[in-house]
Amino acid sequence: MTSPKTQAINTALTGDWQHAVKLNKNLIKEDPQDIDALNRLAFAFSILGKTKEARLTYQKVLRIDPLNPIAQRNIKKVPVSSLRVGTLGNGYKLSNIFLEEPGRTKIVELLNIAPSRVVDNLQTGQMLSLVVKRLKIFVLIGKQYVGMLPDDIGKRLIKFIEGGNTYEAFTKSANGKTLIIFIKETKRAGKFKDQPSFVYGVEAGLSLDQKTKKAKANMKTKDEEEDEEDYLPEEEA
Repeated sequence: MTSPKTQAINTALTGDWQHAVKLNKNLIKEDPQDIDALNRLAFAFSILGKTKEARLTYQKVLRIDPLNPIAQRNIKKVPVSSLRVGTLGNGYKLSNIFLEEPGRTKIVELLNIAPSRVVDNLQTGQMLSLVVKRLKIFVLIGKQYVGMLPDDIGKRLIKFIEGGNTYEAFTKSANGKTLIIFIKETKRAGKFKDQPSFVYGVEAGLSLDQKTKKAKANMKTKDEEEDEEDYLPEEEA
């Protein structure tokens, strides 16, 4: 049976924010100092346009943990005036971000992800950047490295990106040990009009789990490690 905490996390992935509020409130009743549940509740409030409740909830987190990075960062994003219901500051309807389109979208588990203190701060629906470097695609939040695409997907996308396709990427789930993102083709160049960005089935080869396990079994090359260091702060590199 799925635990209440897992259910609360899953509601964010599906965009069911009303249910997210209910589930996280129940968790907080059991443990009023459950910071994770409080942060999820505050985020759900902000998505629903309940900015007053969102700010109050983030303030409660900061009373418990004054240095909590999630609350410190997100309370600054909650405007004094109400957000449009069901939207993020970038104008996206979060419940629509993860709509899958065959050939145009793909859910990918990143490899060689950043330390958990970086990954744990990512929010569902947060926009990420895809950066091409040395025949690989690195994923960043701002200038911070968070992970890299598996080689098979990365090399395919590089061909399309260099040919004029454009893509967007969003955090789908992050728990410190795994980081899963959602990639969406936003523009297809004319010469690729009949070529999907992502393939499935026999042509795609292994499943996501199989690809991930196989890729993780391979050790980092020296070049990969050097590339990652390019995106790390000096003290981490």
